[in-house]
Amino acid sequence: MAENPVEMVYRFGNGIYLNITNRCPNLCVFCIKTKWQMDFHGHNLNLEGAEPSAQEVICALEKEFSRAPFEQVVFCGYGEPTMRLDVLLEVGRYLQQIRRTGKYPPFTIRLNTNGLGNLINGRNIVPELRKVLDRINVSVNAENAQVWQKIVRPHAPYRDGYPAVLDFLKQCVAARFDKVVASCVENTGADPQKVKQTAESCGAEFYLRSAL
Repeated sequence: MAENPVEMVYRFGNGIYLNITNRCPNLCVFCIKTKWQMDFHGHNLNLEGAEPSAQEVICALEKEFSRAPFEQVVFCGYGEPTMRLDVLLEVGRYLQQIRRTGKYPPFTIRLNTNGLGNLINGRNIVPELRKVLDRINVSVNAENAQVWQKIVRPHAPYRDGYPAVLDFLKQCVAARFDKVVASCVENTGADPQKVKQTAESCGAEFYLRSAL
């Protein structure tokens, strides 16, 4: 584990990233949180089970806003953000309020997710997400259920979750977010061209990303 203090809010590129949980229903073959010992470019993202409250995230954000300009705020750490939907929504509402003040240059609010949020929460959460987010990136990662199971290695309750991921993607497109992107990690066993076709058939953009 990295020796530097744990971070619930960290910088990368032009964005501020929110690390609200380390929990995830998948154990993807390409996941770097174990390879990098929960360290991301010098940022210690190991919450060690001490998940931050919404207010703690907001306080950390307020300090971060005083630093260099940023273009986006992204819910993305070493876990699945929709596993803490209440925190995600509360922080999202705060970000919407801050943006309306015009105190900072315009910025987008994005969620990076594995697409299992509806299964995790037992309901369609897309309408709630639409109220606080501008963009959603969904890690589809496979062209069919069999390949998906091999690559993302879902925990038992989510083993048959691939159709739910595609349904979530379609729901997001229907909700008319500013941008909906379906991604696939290269060199994992998936066929990127077929995943691209799947993404576009759902109405989403496609992004092929490296495994880092």
